[in-house]
Amino acid sequence: MSIEIKISKKRISYKTAMLYLNKRVQEVKIEKNRELLWILEHPTTYTAGVSFNKKEIIDKKIKLIKSNRGGKITLHNPGQKIIYFVIDLNKKKKDIRKLINVLEKSLIQFLKSYKIKANTDRKNIGIWVNGKKIAAIGIRVSRWVAFHGCSINISNNLNQYLKIIPCGLNNKKITSIFKETGDIPKNFEKKLADIFVKNINHI
Repeated sequence: MSIEIKISKKRISYKTAMLYLNKRVQEVKIEKNRELLWILEHPTTYTAGVSFNKKEIIDKKIKLIKSNRGGKITLHNPGQKIIYFVIDLNKKKKDIRKLINVLEKSLIQFLKSYKIKANTDRKNIGIWVNGKKIAAIGIRVSRWVAFHGCSINISNNLNQYLKIIPCGLNNKKITSIFKETGDIPKNFEKKLADIFVKNINHI
């Protein structure tokens, strides 16, 4: 079965998205539903992956939502796009490193279409532009079903990163498409989805 592509125009709360995502994971495990690629935005939300440290919270007033994804503390806010997925690696190569490579490749290809030269970093997961992080990746795998996803900064407020130490970085090491080019991409969701689906199908 082909991957279902879901593009949400309205902002979706993190908790609502997680309920939907976790339900789909269970359905994919028992072959009751298709794999999923879901592009959306969250309202301003701070989430903590399984390896986060409380020392990474600078503003103690923020509300932090704990997540079962890999990684540390991060920010989701308007102007940042989230690419969630549920991928059944039982029907592909059971290779998590290969999956991460495909996610990295997809983000780099998307950024290249806006004339942004991005790269990976051996020591730090994610996508980087001149030493600044523009996209994050956090996944979880259960019985070879991979889920959670990626976030890419399009035109979001980077100052909100000042309330945390995202992935051990300060906000001077965070960037966005708008910060790099001065332009805000429009109606790019289908292009983004197509790049991801094409690459995921080659796992």
